[in-house]
Amino acid sequence: SVPGTKVELTVSCRNLLDIDTFSKSDPVVVLFVQVSGSSEWKEFGRTEVIDNTLNPDFVRKFVLDYYFEEKQNLRFDVPPGSHSTFFGAQDFLGQAFVALGEVIGSQRGRLERPLTGVPGKRCGTILLLAEELSNCRDIVTMQLCANKLDKKDFFGKSDPFLVFYRSNEDGTFTICHKTEVVKNTLNPVWQPFTIPVRALCNGDYDRTVKIDVYDWDRDGSHDFIGEFATSYRELSRAQSQFTVYEVLNPRKKCKKKKYVNSGTVTLLSFSVESEFTFVDYIRGGTQLNFTVAIDFTASNGLPSQPTSLHYASPYQLSAYALALKAVGEIIQDYDSDKLFPAYGFGAKVPPDGKISHQFPLNNNVENPSCAGIEGVLESYLQSLRTVQLYGPTNFAPVINQVAGTAAQVTDGSQYHVLLIITDGVISDMLQTKEAIVTASSLPMSIIIVGVGPAEFEAMEELDGDEVRLSSRGRYAERDIVQFVPFRDYVDDSGNQVLSMARLAKDVLAEIPEQLLSYMKTRDIKPRRADPE
Repeated sequence: SVPGTKVELTVSCRNLLDIDTFSKSDPVVVLFVQVSGSSEWKEFGRTEVIDNTLNPDFVRKFVLDYYFEEKQNLRFDVPPGSHSTFFGAQDFLGQAFVALGEVIGSQRGRLERPLTGVPGKRCGTILLLAEELSNCRDIVTMQLCANKLDKKDFFGKSDPFLVFYRSNEDGTFTICHKTEVVKNTLNPVWQPFTIPVRALCNGDYDRTVKIDVYDWDRDGSHDFIGEFATSYRELSRAQSQFTVYEVLNPRKKCKKKKYVNSGTVTLLSFSVESEFTFVDYIRGGTQLNFTVAIDFTASNGLPSQPTSLHYASPYQLSAYALALKAVGEIIQDYDSDKLFPAYGFGAKVPPDGKISHQFPLNNNVENPSCAGIEGVLESYLQSLRTVQLYGPTNFAPVINQVAGTAAQVTDGSQYHVLLIITDGVISDMLQTKEAIVTASSLPMSIIIVGVGPAEFEAMEELDGDEVRLSSRGRYAERDIVQFVPFRDYVDDSGNQVLSMARLAKDVLAEIPEQLLSYMKTRDIKPRRADPE
């Protein structure tokens, strides 16, 4: 379906249950999205943790694709704080169920729902604000400092931080950024920070941006120093000169005749750059090149035996063929020439029975490309009849081979994706990590599809989502590996893909980000597509 409208949800809670004996709770909100057409809930993301409050206004937003034609069920859980991933029922602060359409459809896009789930207790409420994001894709980097702020702390000076709010069309304000706290100074210099223009003003350059200056207190009752207002347009003038804002405290202004201000804030720098999307690069002519590598090691079982992952009966494809077809069909839409170099690894290859970790499936060393996924399947079945499954399972040779090709053109016009299909038992983990760390600075990504019942811990480690992959003290420049266990997508018989759409989504989920991170770190802009 056409990509939906992007909708940003801002979350606040009021009057949360207080379960901390010594201080107030440290709330966080976790959003789960119901997988369409099932009763399964999947974690979508979580807000930051705010210490010591029962009325949190969270800065971190959830940006969702809104599809008018789908019922998108959301569940908001409030665990007792970040310290527990799995929280017991005894600590639960409540939850709320709501459909995205309800929030968007409610007056001014605001919805307040009671939190429930703790028997016999009032859990307070959750407030949701939905705003459709403008398609403005600019990103701003700015840096501010302050001078002579009011002293708020009895001992020492103040510990100032700034809070940015964008104004909504109804005159209310939504928090959009908090700076770090600079300790014990009345003349703080904050770190530069980056924020999307649409978060700051939703693409409306004249909309008010309100900035509050606070003095941080450990117990969460931060003292208000003062405030000032500006707009994106005004901020952007600072590209040519410093802009100085007076920080005013309305209460002091009323009380004291001689009150001048509570200090000043100076905008030191302001710059804007455009954020490009995956589609911008594809439209601009970046070619995606897919290479396939298939595991022909003995751990897969003899292809003639029904228990083998390579066994194909007259009636159904083998696990490998099914995975190759399912993933390949998604991928080939993005490959312009539809020619896929395809290799096998871990087999003894005729005529002399040498072990090879990168033999062309079509038996043509000069040109290992197969025409379309059908061509790859054909060559794969042909190879199964001629080679002897053996071992060990080495990934590094084929990764290094694709890396060698990727290294030849690094101007952003070519991007390589290596699809490895394996049973997951890997022999050369150290060499593979080394190969991936080296490849992480090249225009390439690796998708590993695990077939069969193994525990895929090694593959999860290579994926690098939890911990950035490293080898001999060198860290991967970017995460380039996406691992998907194929069994999560097939029915119990193993010969039917339950949801091609879900498989497609998960297999390709990280490629756009990975391609963008390569382009961004090398400052490669998409080439302008010729006007149609």
